[in-house]
Amino acid sequence: MTCIVGWIEEDKKKGTRDVWIGGDSAGVSSNWGLRIRADEKVFRNGDMLFGYTSSFRMGQILRYSFTVPEQPRKKTDYQYLCTDFMDAVADELEKKKYANIDNNEISIGTFIVGYNGNLYTIFDDLQVANTLLNFMAVGCGEELALGAMYAMKDIKMNPEERIKKALAAAVEFSAGVRPPFLVMKL
Repeated sequence: MTCIVGWIEEDKKKGTRDVWIGGDSAGVSSNWGLRIRADEKVFRNGDMLFGYTSSFRMGQILRYSFTVPEQPRKKTDYQYLCTDFMDAVADELEKKKYANIDNNEISIGTFIVGYNGNLYTIFDDLQVANTLLNFMAVGCGEELALGAMYAMKDIKMNPEERIKKALAAAVEFSAGVRPPFLVMKL
């Protein structure tokens, strides 16, 4: 269970885009047991900011074992993420015996990546999604957080406060989301 929320804060005067990702601390077992975890679901690895759901093991591998590959100059960010990056993610998760392979199809968990001023969602089938919105969310609190982010999208607000409010909405209405929250900026 979990809720991970991402936000892109654009400064048109400076011509910059900061990426913010926040997450909760719930660890929920298959029988709905709840533990507040000290190991964080949001972290930096290389030039990327990650926020994950699905499995703490996947997050541990992405944080401590995975080496972010260098982006070839000839590829756009999206091409790089769909190829070199995802190939390296799949290889590392398979090497650490986390990835599930069934009928030659690999399945991993779901996570958000902040990279070069953009947010991307990596789904369990290894697809890379880049939406037209400047926010996204994943996890069991996804729809709740998305609704809160949508309702706040035109309100001038600090990005960290915005994400924490969306996470608080998920806590209010989802059994699988709990504080404390961690919000990081890339």
